[in-house]
Amino acid sequence: MPRRPSGTGRYLMTTAGDIMHRGAQWIPAHETLDRAAQLMRELNVGALPISDENERLCGILTDRDIVVGCVAMGHDPARVTAGEMAKGTPRWIDANAEVGEVLREMREHQIRRLPVIQDKRLVGMISEADLARHLADDQIASWAGSVYARTVPG
Repeated sequence: MPRRPSGTGRYLMTTAGDIMHRGAQWIPAHETLDRAAQLMRELNVGALPISDENERLCGILTDRDIVVGCVAMGHDPARVTAGEMAKGTPRWIDANAEVGEVLREMREHQIRRLPVIQDKRLVGMISEADLARHLADDQIASWAGSVYARTVPG
């Protein structure tokens, strides 16, 4: 794993907070999908964490969710909310978690984006691009192989 100096002469493991993209923004659950798409365009991102009324993570909305789960189904994105698209248990990682934990979480759940939470608040997102910028080639190859692996029906 990459290391960084601690300022005390010792080295610490790299954390989620070190590699995350700062400035991630929530989309409130009550916002419509057309507004979510506009925000994605403004932020140049393909996914937004969805927050409940207490600014707690309740899901993640992707551009693919909007297209496949709404538009392709014949629904009006101006009438469907982000909260209606939230499915399952959202995955996240603490800002102080080591990169190995980040990779394990993403591998185990086969996810490509991971919100970073600190003190119960969104502080960033980790995406494939963040991993590519901060990890060694062999780490990226191992992660990609596990996340993109297709399961064979048994």
